[in-house]
Amino acid sequence: MFRNMRFLLPGILAFLYTFIELTNAQSPPIVVCAPGQCLQGYSNITIGATISSSETTLQLLPGQYTSTTNPQLLHDILTSRTSSLSSSPGFGNATNINLPLDLALDPGIAVFPQPLYAGQSAFAPLPTSPNSSLSTPLSTTRSIALSSDTWIALDNRVVLWDSVPDMRELPFGNASSLSLVAIQSSSCSPACSSTGGVCSSSGTCACLPGFTGASCETCAPGHFGATCQSCEAGCTSCDEGIAGSGRCLDSPVKNAPATCNCLNGVCGANGECACNAGFVKADNGTACAKCDNGFFQTSSGDCKLCQLGCDRCADGTGVCLACKSGFTQDANDRTKCTPVPTSTSSGTICPQGSFANGATCSPCSPSCQSCTGGTSNDCSVCAPNTFAFNGGCVRASADGVCEGSSRIADNNKGSCDACPAKCSACRIPNFDLASTVGKLQCTACIPGSFLSNGQCIESCPAGTVVSSQDNFSCIPCDSSCTSCTGDPKFCLSCANNQLATSDGKCAQSCPSNTFSSSSTCTSCHPDCASCSGGAFNQCSTCPPERPVLANGRCLPTCAKSQFLDPTSSTCQSCDSTCSSCSAAGPSSCLACSDNTQVLRAGRCVAANCNGSSTVLPGLGVCLSELVSVPQPSGTNTASPLPTITGLDTPTVINNSGRRALEWWQILLMALGCAFIFLVIVWLFRRQARKAREKRTAAFAFVQGGVPPSTGTSWWWRLKRAIVWGHGASPSTTQRNVLIRNSPPHPVTAPSGGSGGGWKWRLVRWGEKLFGHRRSQRVFYGAQSQPQRTYKISEPFGMTRDVESMRLQRLRAAEEARRGEDDYDMLLGQYDYPRPGDGDGAPAAMNDSVTQTMKKGNNWNRSRDSLMSAPSIYSQMTGMPRKGPDPRIPVKS
Repeated sequence: MFRNMRFLLPGILAFLYTFIELTNAQSPPIVVCAPGQCLQGYSNITIGATISSSETTLQLLPGQYTSTTNPQLLHDILTSRTSSLSSSPGFGNATNINLPLDLALDPGIAVFPQPLYAGQSAFAPLPTSPNSSLSTPLSTTRSIALSSDTWIALDNRVVLWDSVPDMRELPFGNASSLSLVAIQSSSCSPACSSTGGVCSSSGTCACLPGFTGASCETCAPGHFGATCQSCEAGCTSCDEGIAGSGRCLDSPVKNAPATCNCLNGVCGANGECACNAGFVKADNGTACAKCDNGFFQTSSGDCKLCQLGCDRCADGTGVCLACKSGFTQDANDRTKCTPVPTSTSSGTICPQGSFANGATCSPCSPSCQSCTGGTSNDCSVCAPNTFAFNGGCVRASADGVCEGSSRIADNNKGSCDACPAKCSACRIPNFDLASTVGKLQCTACIPGSFLSNGQCIESCPAGTVVSSQDNFSCIPCDSSCTSCTGDPKFCLSCANNQLATSDGKCAQSCPSNTFSSSSTCTSCHPDCASCSGGAFNQCSTCPPERPVLANGRCLPTCAKSQFLDPTSSTCQSCDSTCSSCSAAGPSSCLACSDNTQVLRAGRCVAANCNGSSTVLPGLGVCLSELVSVPQPSGTNTASPLPTITGLDTPTVINNSGRRALEWWQILLMALGCAFIFLVIVWLFRRQARKAREKRTAAFAFVQGGVPPSTGTSWWWRLKRAIVWGHGASPSTTQRNVLIRNSPPHPVTAPSGGSGGGWKWRLVRWGEKLFGHRRSQRVFYGAQSQPQRTYKISEPFGMTRDVESMRLQRLRAAEEARRGEDDYDMLLGQYDYPRPGDGDGAPAAMNDSVTQTMKKGNNWNRSRDSLMSAPSIYSQMTGMPRKGPDPRIPVKS
């Protein structure tokens, strides 16, 4: 059989090779790139993103890509305008490429159904709330990718900090039977509380509702318990805090007087306040805050009825300020008013119990002790055992309450008086003729006051608790309690040196997960199994879900380079070859600390990557392992891969190569240039138009017209206003003054001042160079007439002959129409200055010919056009030449 196998083995291998080739042929080769390296071959890897252009498609692995990233192929496709990006789950949704491109997994975990990050992946982000019941099977997971600063915990308490390219290479073998029980970010320091918050990728704890603190370790005000739930609605004060019971310490008050701006009354459903007897609305608008007429306010704030017969009495003392009709103030007791005896018409005083009825005395009603009439409503003083109320006399019950009212009978006043301010009902037990108001007891209180020992007070005294039946009566706590809350048997403190537990019981010692503090047993923080205090950093032992005890904190995991020793429940360091591990020794690595090694069955071994590929950071695998490159085997030759330019060449950036402009960019540039050209033309024409307007205005002024009022400077308008005044036309004298003091005009005279053109500046430079005194510049008119000199007489103007200038303009226009003869121009080049021209030159030769031609042709040309013109210095200063004039030889 083995002999046959020897012959069959090559055939089996050939079949397998052929099957692999066929399989690879079904999927086209791709190029997989990481920063700095690319490899062409066959691969099912899906991690990262796919970048496509019109030329090729690349699979980009996680990393940072820039315009200088090698190789050239990667540079070209990253900088191409036609490239588009398609990311795998967990790598964002961006489609445009913005360099530098930071391709990284979003905070969370990505799982793959095949080793080496192949197959359709699934992504789970970091949780937004603590989830102690998380349990996700990993039966179909073959490789895991983790984002930076993220760890996951498996149900065997193994913590993974790095991506795993092949789950079969972990030290515990196949992980298909394991489950994911926790996923958290490690960016927060200190770590967040287990129940109160979640560490975000930004390094801060995001607290759940009801929690607060930097690590979400405490309850916000108004919340209690391990989950920091809200206290009872309407409870103004409860046993709050993370160790609190949530018991309401102040019973909620329904229809409190303050809710309807009331003081001594009860708020109704309609928002109106029903006042206790004797109270009315105060001047400031507060209901039931002032005593009514016929009542006075005592030092305790109660409104008491004035004495019988008194209409108004003073607050505090009760002294009667005004007696009713038929009463007079008692001289011995000023709080009282006594009835005045009635008398008949004959002056006879009627005895007590009768009243004057004309000339006789008639008996009062049986209900009256004294009266002013015969009916029961005419009583001044009621009969014994009856009390005055609303103008009549009524009887009192055995509790001293007047019939038909909530008032109490007062034997001393003989009337029905009001209950205390906070009592909504009151009584006098066993009431009789000898009973006094000192025995009065409240039987009900207005909302917000509590009944204790017949009085309405602000809060129940120690050792009592508000009854849950009527919400105002104070009842004593259970005998085992020295103080209680909510219920008489829920003890806040216990008698006989016992400890009050968190559930209101009394015990000799505190139960587990609690600690003793001030004769009570307080619950530990939810992070702790046992503790020495209530803070989250006072743990003594830890629960299984947070097994690591470090500096009083219970943490879910050790540091990355440590593992939890189950024997000692302490964190121990990993082997030096491991960046993370599950146990001691070099065979328990979960990831390697050396970036030239890879994980094999829990050990870190040399990578031995093929070709120029290296171990990819964060992935823990060689690029050559992710891409299958066909290799020749035996007689079979590997199928050739398509040739791709720039796959192995370094990046060379051609700065001269620029992207071609889009059509709309070219159009915008053309429109911009056209706009700038039009603006320049408009400005030039505008300047020319202004200059033409100035010349036209000046010429019109020379002809005797009105001075220009537009297109002139403020200086011109100021001069005109000073010389002419407002609204007046200039006279000839005024016009000459204005000409003399106006600035030079480019038409009527050459520009003056210190500038004066290049000739004048050249003269001034020569004078300064040779130390000459500054010369005075002169100006010339037309050459066709004898030269008229305009010398500067003022800093801002010149002296001019207006009539001469006008004639000069007319002659210049006439000469322009007639033109000049070329022959005259030729002879003119040989003409020389005449005596009297002011330059000291000798007379020209052939003077008669020249003069004749002048007369025949109205000779008029500029001195500057002559070949033998005076020197620049003479032209500018009017000074004669001190040397002989240069002459041009003339053929005879």
